[in-house]
Amino acid sequence: MKKFWKNKWFKFSIAAIAYVLWVIWLDSYFWLLGLPVIYDIYISKKVHWAFWKQKGVKKQKKIIEWVDALIFAVIAASFIRMFFIEAFTIPTSSMEKTMRVGDYLFVSKFHYGPRKPMTPLSFPFVHHTMPLSSKTKSYLDWVQWDYERMPGLQEVERNDIVVFNFPEGDTVIVEHQNQSYYQILRSEANAMMRTDRTKGIIKHYSFYEDRARDLIHDNFTIHVRPVDKRENYIKRCVAMPGDDIKIVNGQMYVNGQEQKHFEDMQYKYYIYTNGERINPKILQNMDVSNEDMQVSQLNPGKYILPLTNAMVNKLRNFQIVDSVVRVVHNGDGSDYIFPHDPTYPWTEDNFGPLHIPSEGQTINLTLKELPKYERIIDLYEGNDLSVKDSTIYINGEPAKSYTFKQNYYWMMGDSRHNSQDSRYWGFVPEDHIVGKPLFIWLSIDKDESLLQKIRWDRLFTLI
Repeated sequence: MKKFWKNKWFKFSIAAIAYVLWVIWLDSYFWLLGLPVIYDIYISKKVHWAFWKQKGVKKQKKIIEWVDALIFAVIAASFIRMFFIEAFTIPTSSMEKTMRVGDYLFVSKFHYGPRKPMTPLSFPFVHHTMPLSSKTKSYLDWVQWDYERMPGLQEVERNDIVVFNFPEGDTVIVEHQNQSYYQILRSEANAMMRTDRTKGIIKHYSFYEDRARDLIHDNFTIHVRPVDKRENYIKRCVAMPGDDIKIVNGQMYVNGQEQKHFEDMQYKYYIYTNGERINPKILQNMDVSNEDMQVSQLNPGKYILPLTNAMVNKLRNFQIVDSVVRVVHNGDGSDYIFPHDPTYPWTEDNFGPLHIPSEGQTINLTLKELPKYERIIDLYEGNDLSVKDSTIYINGEPAKSYTFKQNYYWMMGDSRHNSQDSRYWGFVPEDHIVGKPLFIWLSIDKDESLLQKIRWDRLFTLI
């Protein structure tokens, strides 16, 4: 029996079957050309594939054995990371208290189906920047493959927590990677335009946008990233392709129905006391972070804090607390809120109505509707979009309608007043979807010390 397991034909059969199943899953039968390589490794042995080993020597030197083990580990881990599961960390509080800053989690690539590599020439185990560097790319964009997704266990569903590539991350200011290049561009352009208008100078917005772009490119390092090398974000998918959304005074509506209020969802609240100061220990016991506490007190009797419903009810029972009132942003947010156009002066709390596009859907295209979908048409779906003399042109032809090529999703953080999400940068294309979080394997509280830093109750919890 022992000889049977060591039989070269048996080993070859197992390796070949596994490889063929992988090719079928990959749905790229070009890779069947690899079968002769497997045959040669196990049967014919004409080519010395393991060139770092001495051919014909059974007992290799220790260093060769270590090199052999390291190469196998890198290949195996890269394969698992690419097609099955990858480790991520939560760097910001946009999903508090559902996901905590310092949570380390494993994300499944196979639930929604892994994407085939889009930028294949890259350094293993890093995302977009080389270790010990802030500017050196970890990939070469000489080869770019089209988006394809392998079969998965399920489709993205409404209210799933999803990891995806940041849609506005195609262009990055290296010195300010935690900010959207486009938001910085808009802010600079609007500031220039307002300055000129106070002087009575009226020019088209595109003039200031070009000036701001030149200023940014002259003073900073700019990187353009392919889809799979854009920053990873994690949010909740609150609306699906084909849905209609609206936000009224902070309440989300999907297809006219109120969105479910998740147990750990947070909003910011004004807390009015009788003038006394709230004990920081009490807030700490309620899981308010030191960072939030440091900026919470507006004056001796007024605080502003992100709170869940349970935290609100607890605070309202404090004798020194007179009232707790949810923050609602009104006014004109067109500078920073999608679609960044004065025609739509929406805010994070009063937004829409907006339709989420689905693959194959055709919309009437007007100058009023264009700001909502121009980024989709121009960037995500690779068309040449322009407007001349009030006429919309797509790929040089006048266009009164447009048919979408892929599905889009609407992603929002559970900490609704502390999340840079779709309200700020718009739709998430299907080809940006990375995977589904499975469980938290470690959670570190940066506000604690030593062993208290570990949130033991969160270890190995399912998401």
